[in-house]
Amino acid sequence: MRWQAPPIEPLPQFPAPVPTLVRIPGGEPEDIVVDADGQLWTGALDGGIVRLARDGGTTVVANTGGRPLGLSFAADGRLLVCDSPRGLLAVDTGTGRIETLVDRIGGRPLQFCSNVTQTADGAVYFTESTSAFTVAHYLGAILEARGRGALHRLGPDGAVTTLFDGLYFANGLTPTTDGSALVFAETQGRRLSKYWLTGPRAGSVTPLVENLPAMPDNLSTGADGRIWCAMVTPANPLADRLAAGPPVLRKVVWGLPDSLKPKPESVVWAVAFDPDTGDAVAGLRTTHPSFDMVTGLVEADGRLWMGSIGGPYLGSVDLADTRL
Repeated sequence: MRWQAPPIEPLPQFPAPVPTLVRIPGGEPEDIVVDADGQLWTGALDGGIVRLARDGGTTVVANTGGRPLGLSFAADGRLLVCDSPRGLLAVDTGTGRIETLVDRIGGRPLQFCSNVTQTADGAVYFTESTSAFTVAHYLGAILEARGRGALHRLGPDGAVTTLFDGLYFANGLTPTTDGSALVFAETQGRRLSKYWLTGPRAGSVTPLVENLPAMPDNLSTGADGRIWCAMVTPANPLADRLAAGPPVLRKVVWGLPDSLKPKPESVVWAVAFDPDTGDAVAGLRTTHPSFDMVTGLVEADGRLWMGSIGGPYLGSVDLADTRL
């Protein structure tokens, strides 16, 4: 359908530190989280669930048989995994045993589960980027330009509820430090919003940051409450013009060989936002010959660790080097 992309508002100029890289078996570590012992966990392109020990060693703990995307640790220590096309999974980090938590929404397959978090009451919240495509065909969702994304809740009783739909490629999801709200990203909508869990606005959605100059991906909450956002690639003016034009043009683009389809601009970009005002408070933007397309990020041991779908590496920089 015809769709008018949001305008672009600039962000501050960020530092450009050089990332340190760690190769991950299976390639393209999309998201990254840290456990209670300070070990990092990520999901690889080949389905692997990979643990990165503090000494730098990597271990493949499990394989989902799909494509692991957003990750989060549950209160019981299991790793919650959004997998496309398998749905919402839970991985026992000791044995590698995988349990399917949600694979259908309202009778249809959950084929593009994107990110997940658990709140103190035991509820699990997760985003769905689109109901029409898997991650293997994510470009189809962007070209289609329909709001088929959603935010869902898996209650402690096993009931699944859709809380908010009509989202433009719902993606990253993270709680505020005080537990009053969840912040979620819309990659195509180029905005971060809050879904309120408590207070007079409970059950409603309000904007946090709009008109971003890039496509936001996964999110995480920093130690000081700031909301880290992976910026996978800058906004593409040509794609924006195509979205506003006749849909037949995008159908032609979708039918092109992969080698001729539009390619994301290579950049290493991450931004931290104030959870109340939405102001940018830290970040980095640079380029690297072997690392780009940041899709996930987390603070650990004084460093900002970044996942990527642009290659086989995790990257990290000193948090001090992201100060504005």
